[in-house]
Amino acid sequence: MKQSLKGLYFTICIIIAVGITLLFPAPFIGIGDFKFKIFIIPLLQLIMFGMGSTMQISDFQEVLKSPKAVALGVFFQFSIMPLLGWGLTKVFDFPSEISAGIILVGCMPCGLASNVMSYLAKANVALSLTLTSIATFIAPLLTPILMKNLAGQLIEIDLIAMIWEISKLILIPILLGVMYNKLVGNRWAWFQEQLPAISMISIGAIIVIITANGRDALLAVGPLLVLACFLHNVLGFVLGYWGGRVCQLPERDCRTIAIEVGLQNAGLASGLAMAMNKVATLGLHAAIFGPVMNINGSSLANYWKNK
Repeated sequence: MKQSLKGLYFTICIIIAVGITLLFPAPFIGIGDFKFKIFIIPLLQLIMFGMGSTMQISDFQEVLKSPKAVALGVFFQFSIMPLLGWGLTKVFDFPSEISAGIILVGCMPCGLASNVMSYLAKANVALSLTLTSIATFIAPLLTPILMKNLAGQLIEIDLIAMIWEISKLILIPILLGVMYNKLVGNRWAWFQEQLPAISMISIGAIIVIITANGRDALLAVGPLLVLACFLHNVLGFVLGYWGGRVCQLPERDCRTIAIEVGLQNAGLASGLAMAMNKVATLGLHAAIFGPVMNINGSSLANYWKNK
């Protein structure tokens, strides 16, 4: 309960910060010719480094213990959310780049909060760790392919360039984090303990910077985009859970897959939007999706915990 309340407190702080940013965007855009959006990619790489520093071989143990659950979890992750995102662009009449941003969030790997949410929901935490790790490592290949096929008509997608950009945003920082964990380990325990807080602050900063840069576009489509985020997230939970049930997985595994599918790595989507120089449009859905998924995810985890 304490972890859940902490997550909700963080989300409330983000919502307040976003509200202030919408009213007074100028201070969060930059100072003179210096623009704060250049920090988005380094901040995301720092988050990925922190994730890598906590990874161990044991995170992949469920591949051997529960191959069916792992295979289904990865399949649902890269099918349900991308197709939901594509479907939402047909329902809502958003500008092309904002629509592409919805699909982009759908094509992301699992969210960084999924492991905590799985613990709170009394789900299978070992399976959650495995799915998050596998999805993160295969995203540099699958995400560009999905974007090319689902969003290629909305924006120009350079397949090779996107593979390289995602590799820079994910693989290189994570591998550096793994190396740091092996070489340094607990010798800098104080730094390791602060990484979760650093990651949360970094995510908040990314959301605020994107909101400031995309303020005009966000005000134009705001309520509908929030609704699209809500539907994208909730339907991901529902279809992920019932996909597991239909395939006759244990209840704990069904909960885990629901959480892994519904919680996307919105920070990665933001970084990729920045790398494509479209952070004010392509990154808007990601900026809203983060707080929405944290509120919904915390509520769902508490419901399952008390059930």
